[in-house]
Amino acid sequence: MYLTKEVKAEIFKKHGGSEGNTGSTEGQIALFTHRINHLTGHLKNNQKDYNTERSLVRLVGKRRSLLDYLKKKDIEKYRILIKELNIRK
Repeated sequence: MYLTKEVKAEIFKKHGGSEGNTGSTEGQIALFTHRINHLTGHLKNNQKDYNTERSLVRLVGKRRSLLDYLKKKDIEKYRILIKELNIRK
């Protein structure tokens, strides 16, 4: 499994403030980014995996909507998070 409890806890600790704060917008965006990077690597080896491709497109859309919300809510946190996660806009 690519996403263990420890990796997930580390993501939320780094971006969400604490391990238990799994509902924070920044933590969710970081988790989605981790999953998107994993699925992108999978699709490079398996071009015809259309179910994974569909899941990837849905995840990117969810992340985009969370990024739009964060941008509206707090532009400075948005800019910092984009820079940390290397997300292009």
